[in-house]
Parts: sequence; C-alpha cells; structure tokens
Amino acid sequence: MANSAVDQTLMETLAELERIQTRILHRISDLERSELPHHFTQSLSLSPTEARLSAADVTTEARLSAILCANGVRDFAFKRVPSGYYSWPLEARRDALSAASIHHLCKSIVLVNTQAPSNVNDCSNRNYSKYYVVVVQYTARFNAETVKNFLYNLNDGKIAKKKINMRLAPEETSAMLTGYEHNGVTCIGMKTDIPVILDEAIVKLEPDFFWLGGGEIDLKLGIRTSQFIDFVRPFVVNCSSS
Repeated sequence: MANSAVDQTLMETLAELERIQTRILHRISDLERSELPHHFTQSLSLSPTEARLSAADVTTEARLSAILCANGVRDFAFKRVPSGYYSWPLEARRDALSAASIHHLCKSIVLVNTQAPSNVNDCSNRNYSKYYVVVVQYTARFNAETVKNFLYNLNDGKIAKKKINMRLAPEETSAMLTGYEHNGVTCIGMKTDIPVILDEAIVKLEPDFFWLGGGEIDLKLGIRTSQFIDFVRPFVVNCSSS
C-alpha cells in the first residue's frame, strides 16, 4: 500500500509539472502573436507580468527550457555547478560542464552607454540603445572601442562618437534590467528586451556549442551557436582580443 501511495503521488507530481510547462508554452505563444513591433522583441523576453507568473510556477531551468523550445531551439543543455565554481581555474570549469574547451566558456555582461543623450534612456532602438548585453568568452578580453566603432558605423556616422561610450553597467542596473544576479545573467528570458551583441570569436568555435549563464548563479546553459543566433538575432561583432 505504501509503495502504491508513493507511486500515485509521483504520477500526480509529474502530471502537474506537465500542465505547468504546457501553460508556459501557451503564454509564450500568446506573446509571439501579440502586436509588438519586432519579432526580436516578441521572442527574446517575457513581459514583466509573464515573467512573474512563470517564475512563480516553475524553476528557472523549466522556464528557460520552455522559451527555448517554443522558439525552435532544440540543441541545448542545463547543468548545475558547485558553489565554488567561480573560484576554480577555467580548466576545472570546462571539465565540470564537459565543455569542448576553455574557449567555449562564455559570459553575458550588460553595458550602458554613459554618453547617450537624455532622450536615449531605454532599449527601444536596438541600433542605438542605452543598454546592450555582450556575450564574450572568459578567455578573451572585451574591447569596448570596437563596439563603439560598430555602433557608429551601424548608424551611418549620424551619431557622434562622443555620444557612444560603452561601460559595464552597475550590478544593480544589470539585475533590474535582466532579472538575473551577477554570474547568472543570460540573454534568454530577460525582463527587458536588451539588444544582444555576440562576439565573433564565439561564432568561429568548433564545435559550435558554447556555455553561458543560465539564469541562476549555479546554473549554466549550453547551446548550439547557430540556434542561438537564429533565436536571439544578435549583432555579431569582433569585440575582443585574446
């Protein structure tokens, strides 16, 4: 009798999880059918209301998995890492994730344009946004000047270079915009539709499967590069040096 009761409880729990995931997928589909002006803003993130509902219903891993699956991403994986992960050398982190190399270990950082005029205070114009999320390798050195030049050229030189000064956003600003803590930032399911810049070096990696933050400090997301690009639609920029 005891085993039967346990089995029944387990089946009910699994059924409830399936219902929750189905609701999440329906919510995302509703968002995609909404009248937002760009596909990029429709699919990259959830509205604040949807994000709160989703967070209350399921784990971060389940929520982000639902978002990825709903947007055609099939080749991805989540892995939990120990609390001391960030004190480890890159080789140990690589082994913990079974990553192809230390160069496949990447991070997402939020940048703020400190010289943007007062009327540029959000992310509504992805070509000249107040904020950007840059995905870069841990083994590379980010070069803000290359992003400055990229944005200058992207706007056909119509914006003075002195009005572009990309700097690391304060942690509290990053958390407010993305909904994620330091070391847990990912550009999937952010609170805000922040334009994403993907370092070109990541696109050139072989095999084309890299790791980045998974929404929680101890959660990492591995994803196929081509599928990441198809979904996120990032600017691909050569913005780092070894």
